[in-house]
Amino acid sequence: MAKRNTLFIRIVEGKNLPIKDITGSSDPYCIVRIDNEAIIRTATIWKTLSPFWGEEYNVHLPPSFHTISFHVLDEDSLSRDDVIGKVSINKEALAAKPQGLDGWVNLTEIDPDEEVQGEIHLQISVLGDIPRILRCQVLEARDLAKKDRNGASDPFVRVRYNSKTHESAVIKKSCYPRWNESFEFELDDAPLDTPLSVEVWDWDLVSKNDFLGKVLFNIHRLQSAHQEEGWFRLVPDKPKHSQHEGTLGSLRLQLRLRDETVLPSGHYQPLTELLCQSVGPHLNGNWPDLIMLIDETTTAESRQEVASNLVKLFLGQGLAKEFLDVLFKLELDKTSEPNTLFRSNSLASKSMESFLKVAGMQYLHRLLGPLINRIFEEKKYVELDPNKVELKEAGCTGLHRVHTEAEVIQQSTSLLQSYLSELLHAIVQSASYCPVALCQAFQQLYQCVNKRFPEPEYRKVKFIAVTSFLCLRFISPAIMSPKLFHLREKHADARTSRTLLLLAKAIQTIGNLDTLTCCSKEPWMVPLQPAIQLGITQLKDFISRLVSCDNSEDLGLQQRMSLQCGSMEKEGFILLHRTKDKSMLMTSPFKKYYVTLNKDTLSYARTQHSKKSSFISLPRIRAVEKVEEKSFGSANVMQIISSRDNGLVEKLYLDCKSVNELNQWLSALRKACSHNTDTMSSYHPGIYKGDRWSCCHQKDKADPGCDKTKHGVTLQEWYDPLDPDLESQLIYRHLIGVRQAMRKKYQEMIKPEEEDDRETLEGEKKLDGVTRLFSVLQDLQNSHTAVEEEERLKNRNFLLELQT
Repeated sequence: MAKRNTLFIRIVEGKNLPIKDITGSSDPYCIVRIDNEAIIRTATIWKTLSPFWGEEYNVHLPPSFHTISFHVLDEDSLSRDDVIGKVSINKEALAAKPQGLDGWVNLTEIDPDEEVQGEIHLQISVLGDIPRILRCQVLEARDLAKKDRNGASDPFVRVRYNSKTHESAVIKKSCYPRWNESFEFELDDAPLDTPLSVEVWDWDLVSKNDFLGKVLFNIHRLQSAHQEEGWFRLVPDKPKHSQHEGTLGSLRLQLRLRDETVLPSGHYQPLTELLCQSVGPHLNGNWPDLIMLIDETTTAESRQEVASNLVKLFLGQGLAKEFLDVLFKLELDKTSEPNTLFRSNSLASKSMESFLKVAGMQYLHRLLGPLINRIFEEKKYVELDPNKVELKEAGCTGLHRVHTEAEVIQQSTSLLQSYLSELLHAIVQSASYCPVALCQAFQQLYQCVNKRFPEPEYRKVKFIAVTSFLCLRFISPAIMSPKLFHLREKHADARTSRTLLLLAKAIQTIGNLDTLTCCSKEPWMVPLQPAIQLGITQLKDFISRLVSCDNSEDLGLQQRMSLQCGSMEKEGFILLHRTKDKSMLMTSPFKKYYVTLNKDTLSYARTQHSKKSSFISLPRIRAVEKVEEKSFGSANVMQIISSRDNGLVEKLYLDCKSVNELNQWLSALRKACSHNTDTMSSYHPGIYKGDRWSCCHQKDKADPGCDKTKHGVTLQEWYDPLDPDLESQLIYRHLIGVRQAMRKKYQEMIKPEEEDDRETLEGEKKLDGVTRLFSVLQDLQNSHTAVEEEERLKNRNFLLELQT
């Protein structure tokens, strides 16, 4: 059994942001933090006060997380980025709305006294009888906020009780200080409701001290327990009323927190088997099909998520083609007008769309990657619409003569024809490496549509059915938003975005197999008509080749190029430094290596195809953690701590280009090592330099660490391996939610005369797929109830032991 907290995040857009640049605009971006740890940075949207991001993330979190916050900043190339404001939402607010939050939230001013983080280790005890003494032993703290420019703080502790105050020593340049100091107060003179306050401050020589957080204790409760010891989370002071309420703009966010209890695999086996049987031959003639019932009772709001879960489940079972085949036939049975086929957001459309994203992303990257990179690098001005041509943007010809409008359109037409020709050539060539799963799905779709609409006047429909998914729902959206499909790290600027949009329009027109409609609506697209007409012919030939090939002819090549779900592969150039037993690090220790992560090892070499490489076996990795910014002067360094054959510890440091790349590598490695047994519970976020650790200043090199390891926070990526138990749990949760609707729909769909056919010769009822489903769901619900009851008993016994 496993507890899994998954937070879906969609940063949609912002509006009414304040002006931060002299141009009268801003260049906003968002930093997403979980308990003040930065995990995501959105792209910068240039020169706008109403940015649109549309970025989606799924983050796996530990159950102990408290808050998610969105910090909006204005990017400056010459100075430090300007802070605009933030939105903070605690775990309780997310848990109170299981359907999710969706709406506009006002940005608030960032108060330094509220930006606290970390924990403090205290031992508080009541001693003696007369007089009674309250002793507060301040041991250490970890992960304190960085308030100084050197990337650290100079923390000290201030302990207050009954108008008396004690202060600890100042620990210079550390966010992981150790004090080991005790302070005592007399209890008899104080009222019973007087709290003990433990505050942490950053000492400053010139300016006022910075607040780092505090903890308050109820002394009346403490007297009955006599002693309390542990790590206590630092909390901010009372929030102040913002003077800029409502003037900093707002963010539109979509958030949904899912707290799932995933049972052992055996519990989900009956549900998985039942779903797999439902995509095979129909068991009971005209009785309602299980997939049909799921289709009829799934609401529009949940359709995308349900489709994605079902696709992943059937992919893991090797039945994706059969599942899509059932949905195609259901959709075709409901369609009388071929022009509307697969145009709605039905379960069939959403499932096919999800299938392409899960099984075809590697294919898409190979298909579009070179062309997208070319367009980003060239940054050519392209415009066909005369009403939008800007001659200043187009530049000058020889002798500083400005281009005419006709010259700009002619030049843009040539560029777009070049881009379109390269794209169509890539599509035609991709028939040799298109994944087997995609070929089979398109082949099945083509044949089903051809069987449903065999008339000569509908001869184009079978091609349009394929292109509606391949071009309109897969290739075209990826061209318009390459960042959302992981083709680029950043969004395109305004000029490149326009080029991508025009190219996407052209491929959409080709996908519709109709040039006349597009040219009538947008007559300025006429110059591209010859290229589009040629593209239609090429695309139809490509589809004919794709759906008629025998996949067994070159299965070896197909399997090599197909997406290997579960391979957990990540690779790329990155700055790397390896240290074994060295105490002193070089001034510039990092060198560029090509790093590859697969299911067994992490390897690195000086070039991508180098025969000589070093590697770390994944089972030997004991921790994967971030490194303090002050250690190397970079905020995006991570460390991989592994053990060698002789038992010694080896550290590998990776310096990433951005916070996104840092968290992608952290997530990939943490997931790859999730089943390791010899893991560390604590580590040093600094480096051992000279004769001490830079984080906590301890001199013992073998010191176990001053911060706890953070195994829980990971990002969900498109190349993650399939998790059949989690997908089964998500499908179970959805089916439980619509169980009553399914019962009602089931009764409506069954004909009265079929009731008599349910009795077998022995007089017992024969269970069809839907009836068995209700029984399986009830068994799973009973298992969950038993697990929850067991957890409650464990927690109750634990509390009783504490009281004893």
